[in-house]
Amino acid sequence: MASSSGARAHNDHSFRDDGARGRPKGADGLDEFAAWVEDLLRKRGYDIDTPRGGGRSRLADDAGVHRAAVSRLLQRQSMPDLETMRRLAVVLGTPLRDMLIRSGRLSEEDLPVDAPHQGHRPAGEQVMSPEEAARRMGVPPELRETFVRVARQFLPAAGD
Repeated sequence: MASSSGARAHNDHSFRDDGARGRPKGADGLDEFAAWVEDLLRKRGYDIDTPRGGGRSRLADDAGVHRAAVSRLLQRQSMPDLETMRRLAVVLGTPLRDMLIRSGRLSEEDLPVDAPHQGHRPAGEQVMSPEEAARRMGVPPELRETFVRVARQFLPAAGD
């Protein structure tokens, strides 16, 4: 365990010194990212401004990450590793893409927005039916009807 923490710390340090491709460099990028995360925390009701508010601990518990990782970020000591960012993104209700770009780990060019994920499909692309999705995902036959019924609730109505 100690070696993975050491590797993570090394990776975080090497990241902070990387100014390539317009990424934030050093403390400036970390300060901006931490301020953005703090804003998200406040908007989602995490009390991080009072000493005994418990917001940092609650965030760590909600995200399933070490409290020290949250503290290091909010104290502008180090960037979280990728897994911690992924978990924080879920709890904060923000896309991981935004976390990675705002942290400076990747640029918008590294993570282009893909049109099919924006609700647009290339011409001729077939839409998979809920029944086909259930089959491909290996949903047991006795649960497929329930799966299909629930999946259809999330699909746009015909003609949308």
